[in-house]
Amino acid sequence: SGGGGAAAGRGGCVSHAMQVSRSELILGGQKSGKSRRAELLARDWLAQSPAHHALLIATAQPWDDEMRERITRHQRDRAERVPGLHTLEEPRDLAAVLAQHSTAHTLVVVDCLTLWLTHWLMPAGDEALDLKQKQALALDWKAQAAHFLIAIEQAPGPVVLVGNEIGLGVIPMGREVRAFVDALGLLNQQVAQVCDRVTLMAAGLPLTLKEPLR
Repeated sequence: SGGGGAAAGRGGCVSHAMQVSRSELILGGQKSGKSRRAELLARDWLAQSPAHHALLIATAQPWDDEMRERITRHQRDRAERVPGLHTLEEPRDLAAVLAQHSTAHTLVVVDCLTLWLTHWLMPAGDEALDLKQKQALALDWKAQAAHFLIAIEQAPGPVVLVGNEIGLGVIPMGREVRAFVDALGLLNQQVAQVCDRVTLMAAGLPLTLKEPLR
């Protein structure tokens, strides 16, 4: 079944309007269609009323030339697909930004939770951090995650959250990488608990894992 009865057609197009929930977590692997689904939800939200607004909170940071090119390409493609979707970059303090920008008429997309967690637990230049600094970051992350879950529940408008499912493959090498995979799996579980809808994307097709209570 596909989220909200939306039917996927050729090239991942959706044939009719998708149902926008109060909050939705969209999980999937790389190039699974998760960001496209979030964009389509924003598009349909904007089409519902001239009073509606949509904001994308982007957590990606341009660490290198390849990442800069990727971000630029995504921005260009997104502007063509959903012209009314504005972008705000925030790599770390999602709770405060969500609380600040969420309104009854504004749909907020967060893309993505995986990079957000990366900024906290495995920041660029991590080799320069000593053990105490890493432990302090981990404690700060737990507090930030708790605030973020509250912000999702208290958001006056719809919230769409995009994240990766990376725990289906082989057990990764290295203690820190294994700890990151564990932390992401726990984050996904916690966010899924507070969201009304949870959708798993695979090959551009949505599978509904959780639906709003009726």
